Amino acid sequence: MEKDRGLAIFFNDGTKVRFSFPKQITHDELVSGRMDKLLEKKALVVEADGALMVIPFANIKYMQLYAVPPKLPDYVIKDATVDA
Repeated sequence: MEKDRGLAIFFNDGTKVRFSFPKQITHDELVSGRMDKLLEKKALVVEADGALMVIPFANIKYMQLYAVPPKLPDYVIKDATVDA
């Protein structure tokens, strides 16, 4: 199983955790719907290393996901640059 995707979660308390995982959606046009469904939840749920992790969105400062899917919802700002 190739791990070609990643997620870094940065918490409000300054800690972070990183996950790597294989592609989750086989059809790129489904990404928008899955993203909307995820954002309606109160927690992010990740199965990792034989355990289920439930992470309340209230504890998350921001998340960084990579690689960027080829098709994104129309409300996503694209081709931005982070200015520190």
